[in-house]
Amino acid sequence: MIHLNDVSITYSGESSAVLSNVTLTVPEGELCLVVGPSGSGKTTLLRLLNGLVPHFSGGTLTGSVVINGRDTATHPPRELADVVGFVGQDPTAGFVTDTVEDELAYAMESLGIETDVMRRRVEETLDLLGLTALRRRALRSLSGGEAQRVAIGAALTSHPQILVLDEPTSALDPSAADEVLASLQRLVHDLGMTVVLAEHRLERVVQYADRVILVPGSGAPLIIGEPATVMKHSPVAPPVVELGRQAGWDEIALSVRDARRSADELRQRFTDQPSSLSLFTVPEPLSEQGDCVLALKDVQVAYGRREVLHGLSLQLHAGEVVAVMGRNGAGKSTMLSTMVGLRTPFKGTVRVLGVDPATLKPQDLVARIGLVPQQAGDLLYAESVDLECRQTDRDAGLAPGTTATMLATIAPWIKASSHPSDLSEGSRLALALAVVLAPDPAVLLLDEPTRGLDYQAKQHLMKILANAAQRGRTIVLATHDVELAAELSTRTVIVADVAIAMNALSDIP
Repeated sequence: MIHLNDVSITYSGESSAVLSNVTLTVPEGELCLVVGPSGSGKTTLLRLLNGLVPHFSGGTLTGSVVINGRDTATHPPRELADVVGFVGQDPTAGFVTDTVEDELAYAMESLGIETDVMRRRVEETLDLLGLTALRRRALRSLSGGEAQRVAIGAALTSHPQILVLDEPTSALDPSAADEVLASLQRLVHDLGMTVVLAEHRLERVVQYADRVILVPGSGAPLIIGEPATVMKHSPVAPPVVELGRQAGWDEIALSVRDARRSADELRQRFTDQPSSLSLFTVPEPLSEQGDCVLALKDVQVAYGRREVLHGLSLQLHAGEVVAVMGRNGAGKSTMLSTMVGLRTPFKGTVRVLGVDPATLKPQDLVARIGLVPQQAGDLLYAESVDLECRQTDRDAGLAPGTTATMLATIAPWIKASSHPSDLSEGSRLALALAVVLAPDPAVLLLDEPTRGLDYQAKQHLMKILANAAQRGRTIVLATHDVELAAELSTRTVIVADVAIAMNALSDIP
């Protein structure tokens, strides 16, 4: 089904290849997981499979990429659309219509599929991905997770033989991610579809993979094999695998269920003596609350006639790390944009250090509160990473090199000469984080801050945030990353159906 023979790709202006001498065969009906550090070339590998590389991205490609008998050198992406369904890291970038239902039908219309067949497939996809309630919603009104499910559905309706997904669960809540992965398994096992996906949240998907492709980066040879074999020595691995490594298990567990079966000796060790295992080394945030720095009182926010937040009251204090959690579409992103003044409530008040953020000039706002949105690229406008960092230093009155130093701490693999639009989603997020973190505002609002980051980059970010909290900064994380919230937050706010369902200092349920 998929055949890569001695493939190398070098982008214009780069002295070394992103991928070198790749030879790979993926048969029909296999779920293949692509893993590797952020910026290693996973997205490039995926884009080879539908011809986006090099037809769209440019660069020099050697070797051959043959998809179901079609060589991508002579077949551009439009001539592979009936064979390969592709969903990129930014699902909204591929939307071409206005509503969910129209978007699901668009690919089939382009392929000339009969109307009756189109209607049936749209209904099947709405049910498969739990999108029925959204069918007439405007695409621009969707949350990040809802948009991700719609993009996957749009790729599925044309019934491709190969489905290629780049970070398909990165913006999904845990239950939605489980539903999507269960749907993919049914497609693989029941229909014989070939699925190739890249994912950083390996704990969600590695146990379902038939094989794993490790992309080490810097043009190093790919490592291909069964999940347990590759994960045993992979530089990126889920926490349960790290647990097995530190515990010295001979057989690596890929799921919590498998780990429980191997954990008898480990439980006894915990009983007999304090644990010497350490999966995380993150400083503790402040244990005592400081002054109130952000207050929302009876806030109500709506999109047209649809109310998103109702009667929201919340006080945040200096040194707090607050995790905002909830299902996709519950209003987490809306809450953050209201806190920073981007969205004005029709009722209630928002105060940051006693001032309505909507009334502040930009240069005054960035010193008080900073927001990294889900679409991190919205903050980036310079022609290179270096210019972006230098512009941030100038705008915020920082010492030259401050933003670049912050970026090197979070994501040292990003080249200063790169254009932000050429970066992977995780690298763009890292750059946006550096831009917002460098001015050191009193309040940090981060929307899905670990999306697209590998485990090492995530650990660096957690240390930076914990250190900021120790210095009295207030941090709000809208996230589906339960591990991040459990490790870092001092309080958890659960948003459900336009209201806060939980506002507690206790552990995440």
